[in-house]
Amino acid sequence: MKHAPKRLYDKELNPQQLEVVIAGGGPLLVIAGAGSGKTRALTYRVAYLIESGVEPGSIMLLTFTNKAAREMLTRVEGLVPGDMRALWGGTFHSVGARVLRTHASRAGLEPSFTILDSRDACDVMQTCLDEMGYTKKDSLLPQGSVIANIYSLARNTRCGPDDILEARYPYFCQYAEEINAVCGAYQQRKQRLNVCDFDDLLCLWLRLLEENDDLRSYYAGRFRHVLIDEYQDTNRLQADICDLLAAEHRTIMAVGDDAQSIYSFRGADFSNIMRFPERYPDARICKLEYNYRSTPAIVSLANRSITYNIRQFPKELQAVKDAGAHPLVYRPFSEQQQAQFVAVRIEELMHEGVPPDEIAVLYRAHYHCMELQLELGRRGIAYDVRSGVRFFEQAHVKDLVAFLKLLLNPRDEVSWNRILQMLPGIGKVTARRLIGLLLEGDPLSGCRSARVVARVPKAARDSWETLCALIDVLAGSDCDGAPAELVRSVCEAGFSEFLRARYSDANTRSDDIEQLMRFAWQYGTLTDFLTELTLMSSSEEEDDAASGARPRVKLTTIHQAKGLEWSHVFILWLVEGRFPNQNNIESKDEEEEERRLFYVAVTRAKDALYLLSPQWARDRSGAIARMEPSRFLREIADDCCREYTPHY
Repeated sequence: MKHAPKRLYDKELNPQQLEVVIAGGGPLLVIAGAGSGKTRALTYRVAYLIESGVEPGSIMLLTFTNKAAREMLTRVEGLVPGDMRALWGGTFHSVGARVLRTHASRAGLEPSFTILDSRDACDVMQTCLDEMGYTKKDSLLPQGSVIANIYSLARNTRCGPDDILEARYPYFCQYAEEINAVCGAYQQRKQRLNVCDFDDLLCLWLRLLEENDDLRSYYAGRFRHVLIDEYQDTNRLQADICDLLAAEHRTIMAVGDDAQSIYSFRGADFSNIMRFPERYPDARICKLEYNYRSTPAIVSLANRSITYNIRQFPKELQAVKDAGAHPLVYRPFSEQQQAQFVAVRIEELMHEGVPPDEIAVLYRAHYHCMELQLELGRRGIAYDVRSGVRFFEQAHVKDLVAFLKLLLNPRDEVSWNRILQMLPGIGKVTARRLIGLLLEGDPLSGCRSARVVARVPKAARDSWETLCALIDVLAGSDCDGAPAELVRSVCEAGFSEFLRARYSDANTRSDDIEQLMRFAWQYGTLTDFLTELTLMSSSEEEDDAASGARPRVKLTTIHQAKGLEWSHVFILWLVEGRFPNQNNIESKDEEEEERRLFYVAVTRAKDALYLLSPQWARDRSGAIARMEPSRFLREIADDCCREYTPHY
C-alpha cells in the first residue's frame, strides 16, 4: 500500500481513532464505545485508503440505514477530492439489490424484477393465505402480515419457520403445517411474478456467493477492503455475506459496540461480534473509548452498569468533557406523580432556554409513556412520539375502544365499521352491507341472525363466531360497570385472539391493552372514560395544528433512540417488571440484553440525566402495588448519581 500523508490524520483524530484509520491489512474488530466518534473513524479510514492508492472500486462500506450511508459517503467526498462513485457504499439491502441486478438470471429472476416493500410483501402473503383457503373450526389463523413476519425472521436467522414458531409464537404451533405451506406458496408466487422482497436481497445474494464459485471468487477478489458499520446488529445472513466477501484478502474491518447490541427481536445475532475473534484468530482488536458526548458522571454511571454483563469486550469509556451535573434518581409516589414531575421539569428547562428538541423522554415499552402524553397534553407542551403513533391513536387501542363504544351505543356505525374490517375477507363494501342489516334491529343480538350470517363471507365465517361470542359478552355487560373490568371482559372474550391473528407484535400490543386497563381504573363510568379519550385525542390534534413545525420534546422507546443524543434525557419506569421487562429476563442472555438497553438509554444524554422509579402503581386488578426499583438502579454505586427531591 502506498503510504498516505500522516499529518492531517494526526491533527484531526485522537490516538485511538488514528490507530484504526491507519491500520494495516488483515481482519480488524473495532469496539466503538458510545459517543466515541466511530463514524469519523470509518470515514477517515476510507479516505486514508484512497489516499494510500487503493482504488475506490475495491472498497465496500456496508451500513444499516440509508442516512448513515449518505452521511459517510458525503464525508469521504469532503475529505478526498475526486469521483467516489466507484466506491461500493450503502445498506446491505441496497448493495444486495445491485448484485442481483447484475446476476438476475443466475438468481432465478428476470433482469426486470421489482422489489416488494414490507406492506406489499404482507399483501402477497395474505393473497396466498386466502387462495389456499386454510381455516380451522373455532380458531383464528394468523393473518398474512403475521406469517410474513414469522417467515422473515426465519430467513434472517437461517432457521426454519417451525423453530421461530416454537421460540416466539408457541400459540401458532398448531398451524405449523399450514404456515409452512403458505410460505412455500409465497415463494412460488414471487418467482412467478418476478418480484423480490427485502429478505430475498440478502438470501439470494448469499446463495449466489455460496453456490457459484466464479462469482464468489470475483467479488472476494474485487473487494480488497470490506468495512461494516454497526456490526453488533448483523444477523446470520449478513455476517456470512461479509465473511465470503472478505475470504480472499481478509481485510475486513467490523466496527460496532457489543454493549449496544439490542435488536435480537429483529434477528440480530449477538454472537456475530462476540465470535469475530474465533472466526478470525489473527484479528486485531482496537477500542474507541473516548466519549465526546456525555458528562463524566453520566459516563461513570454507564461504565459501572455494563460491568455486570459477563459476555462482553471489557472497555472503560473516558469522558472528554471536563465536568457536569450528576445523574438524578427520583422515586415519585405514583405513575401520575412521575408524569407530573417530568412535565414540570420540562417546562422549567424550556423556561431556562433549553430548546424543546434537546429534551427527550425514553422508555422500555411504548405504553410506558401513556400517562406522560396525557400530562403534556394538559399543559400544552408540544411533543413528538418517535416510537410510533400516540398511545390512544394506535390501531389496536382504537380497536378495543370500538367495542366499548358499542356497549355504550350499539348503533355506532363507525365502531361497527372498524370492528367488522378486523375480520378476514371483510372490506369496506361488505362491512357497509352487514352494518345495514345489523342496524335494522338490535345490532348486538342481530349478529347471530340467519339473515346476517348468510351475508358473512366464507373467509370470515370462523372468526365471525369469535366476534359473536365477544358481542354476547358486551350485550350482557353493564354500562355502569367499572371501565377497567369491561376492558378485561372484552380481552377475555376473544379480543386477545384477534390481536394475535392480526399483529406480529401481539405481545407488545397486549401490554398496551393491559396498561389501558390500569389507566381505566381512574374512571367510575364508561361514559367518563370514553369522553376523556375522545377529548384527549381532539386536543392532541389541535396542538399538532397549532405548533406546526416548531421544535418539540421527543418521546421515544430506547430501541428507537439508539444512535441519537439529547442534552436532557429522562428515563421512565425503572422498576422491576417494567425495565427490565418481565418477559425478557428468563435467561442470563436476556437479562444482559436488557442491561445493554439501559446502557444505550443512559448514553443518549449529553448534559443531564433523570432516572425515574415510581414507588407504587396499579396492577391489572386495579389494586395499588408496591414497585421494586430496577436492578439496574440497585447496581449503580452511590457516587454515580444523586437522589433528587423536587421543590414542589
